[in-house]
Amino acid sequence: MSVTQLRPILLEAPGVEPAGDLRPSVETLGLLLLRDGVVSPHDMVQALSLHSKRRGRLVDILLARGVLDEATLYKKMAQHWGVGLADLVASPADGRVIDAVDPVWCLQSGFLPWRKVGATCVIACAYPDDFPRLRAELEPVYGPVMMVLAPLRMIEAAVLAARGARLALRAETRVPAAESCRGFDAGAVRPAVALLVLGLAAATLLWSDAVLLILTTLALLSMLSFTALKAAAFVVMRKSTPPPARHPAMQLAPDIPPEIATYLPIVSVMVALYRESDIAARLVHRLGRLEYPRELLDVLLVVEEEDGLTLAALARTALPAWMRVIAVPAGAVKTKPRALNYALDHCRGSIIGVYDAEDAPAPDQICKVVDHFAHCDLSVACLQGILDFYNPRRNWLARCFTTEYAAWFRLFLPGIERLGLAVPLGGTTLFFRRQALEDLGGWDAHNVTEDADLGLRIARHGLRTELIDTVTLEEANCQALPWVKQRSRWIKGFMITWATHMRDPVLLWRQLGARRFAGFQVLFAGSVVQALLAPVLWSFWLVPLGVHHPVAAALSPAMFTALWMTFIVTEAFSIVFGAAGLARTRHRLSPFLVPSLIFYHPLASLAAYKGAWELLTRPFYWDKTSHGHFD
Repeated sequence: MSVTQLRPILLEAPGVEPAGDLRPSVETLGLLLLRDGVVSPHDMVQALSLHSKRRGRLVDILLARGVLDEATLYKKMAQHWGVGLADLVASPADGRVIDAVDPVWCLQSGFLPWRKVGATCVIACAYPDDFPRLRAELEPVYGPVMMVLAPLRMIEAAVLAARGARLALRAETRVPAAESCRGFDAGAVRPAVALLVLGLAAATLLWSDAVLLILTTLALLSMLSFTALKAAAFVVMRKSTPPPARHPAMQLAPDIPPEIATYLPIVSVMVALYRESDIAARLVHRLGRLEYPRELLDVLLVVEEEDGLTLAALARTALPAWMRVIAVPAGAVKTKPRALNYALDHCRGSIIGVYDAEDAPAPDQICKVVDHFAHCDLSVACLQGILDFYNPRRNWLARCFTTEYAAWFRLFLPGIERLGLAVPLGGTTLFFRRQALEDLGGWDAHNVTEDADLGLRIARHGLRTELIDTVTLEEANCQALPWVKQRSRWIKGFMITWATHMRDPVLLWRQLGARRFAGFQVLFAGSVVQALLAPVLWSFWLVPLGVHHPVAAALSPAMFTALWMTFIVTEAFSIVFGAAGLARTRHRLSPFLVPSLIFYHPLASLAAYKGAWELLTRPFYWDKTSHGHFD
């Protein structure tokens, strides 16, 4: 194909010379747009000022601020640079040409090796001012290259159409095999578990009192160890005070003062959506409240390619220019972490955030994140925000869930962070330094609690997570069956995360150190054992009703009394802990609600048994939580 033959498949070929006497550059593009009257002087001055101070791309600034539409902008750019516009839909890219370079490089740099024209390779480029740099890197690969223009979204779609399967496989295997659970073989584990259960049943028939005493001891140790960890977190949180705000001016976005704006980075935020056809408009509205400059905000709505309902709903929604849809091709597993890994290659930012579909973050949240990263040590790889609910009064289950979250995110997690332990991350309101996240391999695509696993891997590699004082409201799962399904996924994930990282306990000890290793055992193994064996401890509540308990015969009266006192003190502390966490929220729920959680915790034990069963049958199955019911 010759250059002449190429012209019919270009949307427009305005000639090989730049318009007028302006030498093609970003700045002279601004003059062209002003001269042709497509941008007002005020908008152009602001855009060029932002481009200069923030080192952002002028194309992105103009589109994000809605100064002009994409079609007009690229038509003018093609005219100014004297090149054509590629129609990547009517004329798809030649996959053999793309294969000479890494498709991830194409996505992150905004270019596409489109096709060969004789000895020349035609490069579709979203940012023509980058082409000289790209030319120097591409010519050793392709020989002579020439540029045509195409919008970034079209280039991304073309790369995915040509090489999406390769990128999807990469998303499943980013984490090194030694730190991933993808090698977990449930079939190999089932015989051993079956033998253990049969042996336990036989021992119970022969020595029921001894078995019950052993199980009681295990349950008691797990309860006491977890209570001790909660108590340590409670003490350090009571002694410490939050640090003062450093840059109040950051909260005045989007009109951020120039002296602060000079170092503002691009922040990419990923939102994984699946079967969320009725939540798209509300999500756009919530994220639209974020007070961060639009040209520096890059929101990716990550949707499974097969999820036609959600994709159709998003297609009907007027998405702003700073928000785009990423369709994830089918693969071996269908999980949120796999989708996030896939979308990570599309992110433009140096800070990567994660939200859930129903999230309503505080408007100044991104500003606080950027400010914190700018001032904290480089060893801080992740920032975790506070999660809370916007429907805490829906019913009793919602009130209990709110109390549990209040204690977890406002006391327990900040406490263990200040104790220097590994922080099991929540699934949303997470922000990472991009380089650190990529060095870690992103998320384990097969782990159904990818957040907690990633928090542990951060600690294993000598990095840290810090909690920040910013709140994201989300929807409390306040129906019993969906609650159990969600919690069973979490507990199953804790089980498989513990099994994965304990494959080499000596290495784990060396990487974490003795204190964090012990904390990991209490957090992951201890919490799972406590949930599974809780019914053993509940059986002691039958004693006051006159029911004989076999363990009572094996203990002296003094020991049995001490056991009862342990139960009472532990339950009293749990009530205090829950009430203290609740007091840190703005919900004004009654602290007299907290004792009723004794009837809430049995749901967690039910979920634990469901999770254990699924670990042996469907370890990588993601039990979807439905959103948008109580908004």
